[in-house]
Amino acid sequence: MTKSIIKTDQAPEAIGTYSQAVRVGNTVYLSGQIPLVPDTMALVSGDMAAEIRRVFENLRAVARAANGSLSDVVKLNVFLTDLAHFPLVNQVMAEYFEEPYPARAAVGVAALPKGARVEMDAIMVLGD
Repeated sequence: MTKSIIKTDQAPEAIGTYSQAVRVGNTVYLSGQIPLVPDTMALVSGDMAAEIRRVFENLRAVARAANGSLSDVVKLNVFLTDLAHFPLVNQVMAEYFEEPYPARAAVGVAALPKGARVEMDAIMVLGD
């Protein structure tokens, strides 16, 4: 199978040696997104809910660039520097996803790039 690189200016540009997403067949692997504003490449201002929403908006933009949507996400990984924010992730996630929800993992981490408090990556499967 061939691999296609997904890139959009509607999401933050890669800040390292990775692609925003890679498609292989009908599967798209979305790289981790932190709450960066695409135009400024600065962390979004506001509370934790604003940070979580920005991450979902970034993931949505990459999904759209791959001709998909968040409803095509089958696996979501959430990385938090403070697991006390986990209930807020659930609350905000309900604004972006409907049942049946994707499989998900939430992991507490010591630190994230640029001092972010949340990062998420995803796997998306597209129809034929």
